[in-house]
Amino acid sequence: MSATTTPDRAKSGFLRRMTLACAWGEGVDGFDLGVVSVTLPFIAAALHTTPVQTGLIGASSLIGIFFGSPLAGFLTDRYGRRLMFSIDLVLFVVLGALQAVVTEPWQLLAVRILLGVTIGAEYAIGAAMLAEFAPARGRGRRLSALLVSWYVGYLAAVVLSYLLISAAGLSWRWVLVTSAVPALVTMVLRVGMPESPRWLISRGRADLAEQIVDDRLGAGYYAREQFGAESRADGGLRALLRGSNRRRLIFICVFWACNVAPYFAIFTFAPTVLESLRLSNPAAGTIALNATAALGALVGMLTIERVGRRVQLIPSFWVMAVALALIGLWSGAPSVLIVLAFGVFSFFNALQGNLTAVYPIEILPTEVRSSGVGVSAAFSRVAAAAGTFLLPLGITSLGTGPCMLIAAAVCVVGGVVSQVMAPETTGRALHETSRAALVPAAA
Repeated sequence: MSATTTPDRAKSGFLRRMTLACAWGEGVDGFDLGVVSVTLPFIAAALHTTPVQTGLIGASSLIGIFFGSPLAGFLTDRYGRRLMFSIDLVLFVVLGALQAVVTEPWQLLAVRILLGVTIGAEYAIGAAMLAEFAPARGRGRRLSALLVSWYVGYLAAVVLSYLLISAAGLSWRWVLVTSAVPALVTMVLRVGMPESPRWLISRGRADLAEQIVDDRLGAGYYAREQFGAESRADGGLRALLRGSNRRRLIFICVFWACNVAPYFAIFTFAPTVLESLRLSNPAAGTIALNATAALGALVGMLTIERVGRRVQLIPSFWVMAVALALIGLWSGAPSVLIVLAFGVFSFFNALQGNLTAVYPIEILPTEVRSSGVGVSAAFSRVAAAAGTFLLPLGITSLGTGPCMLIAAAVCVVGGVVSQVMAPETTGRALHETSRAALVPAAA
């Protein structure tokens, strides 16, 4: 990488630490949801939950994100990134520990909804904080690293949970509490982080912003990355829903929802889905599918700057739709073909999923960036929560095949909307990507 696109070599450690601090935050979310996917059958047996209660507990974190993401987004755009960057992790650790003492389904549901609120705050803060320091060249790869961390966290949680429950005989309560450990590590990484310079500029404090950039990333980085081109503008809900920002928000909400709704529905109940398809070892299948997803996220991170955003986004929707339709139409297929189809879905869903940390950050301007991410994350989690809640009921009433066909249809919607609206933002400065046309000339 050339010297014109990177911070001073002596200062580059700060950017690595910032990337790690944000990536671990995403990993905490993945870890927490991965733990639930494994422990949910044990929770249902121990607390004697009904199918409705089981579905609500499985979707509880997603419900919490619906409230946490937009609230934290608006607070972050108004008061700055730095404060919320640490508060959400402190709350996560406290709430995570409370899971050890729940005795009733409603208690666990309440705690996990509040955990979802803190996770939602992380969506609104972490990626924005990283992007507003990162250089244009390689920004997509850094933001993609957040989703790689999410999938790795999810995979690690699934493997660890099976080991702790099956091999060590640990209670599901204490397995849930393990999610507080990566949260503690993330808290340490974030100690002493400065305010976002781009947010400071949007608030008319360019002198302080330049001082922070010079101190942390070296003299000259401020000019090279065109921080001075950031405009001062008012944020808030009205600005987010006005003009081109509204159209950008609609695109983000739709593509994000269509990416996560099938994923969460299938993977939260992966052992149940695989068992309903008569797989002999649902646990091994669950681990294999999560490993495939982690691999897909890694491949997406390594290729995003080469192939571009649109190439990763649009074809992936069609591949996922075909894979899920195959399962839906041929649920009696040999186990190896079912696992292979799920594997293809998992790989491309994760490869494309990296863009949920890239597009919302790149195409929204600084003054509404966290607010927009918060609203779109909330919208996506409504879709994910609905899928997670409805899937066990759908399997019971409709069967697994029709449920997979519905999931395939969701992917088709995402593909069509993305083809029409997705811009290409690869390699462009952050203030330029927020002005990119939503209907590319080559679409």
